[in-house]
Amino acid sequence: MDTTDRKKRQYQRLYNQLINLLMVSPSAEAQMSTINAIIYHKINYTFWVGFYLRKNDRLTIGPYQGPLACQELEYPHGVCWNSIIHKKPVIVADVSQFPDHIACDPRSKSELVVPVKNTSGNIVGVFDVDSNRIAAFDETDLEGIEKIIRLLTFN
Repeated sequence: MDTTDRKKRQYQRLYNQLINLLMVSPSAEAQMSTINAIIYHKINYTFWVGFYLRKNDRLTIGPYQGPLACQELEYPHGVCWNSIIHKKPVIVADVSQFPDHIACDPRSKSELVVPVKNTSGNIVGVFDVDSNRIAAFDETDLEGIEKIIRLLTFN
């Protein structure tokens, strides 16, 4: 079995596990925290996982796991704002090559960011996953993470 197949199976297992857990979560915050815990502890190449939540032109830290994070990301800088501005996910193989990257932790080498939408389809933040490895994330990771993030219920 190749790496892509292994990743697909792993993300499907995580998705199945999260369906049951998120059905009983009392809030979006509890759901975000549960997603963080599962991905951080089950995907071995993650270094940091978390949510940044949008309030007007501010992007502030939400639930996360890993080392200390930037508390606020200044508009319009960094990968997270890029994802929001362009309304699409971003995979960065080498953050040192991304113009205007915000280095919350110098050990971060690659990043995957997915916009998070509420039930009305508005972007309310992003889910950000960092790795301390170059080129850790690919399209298989993106597909798996997007499917998981769609489980969130933001009003």
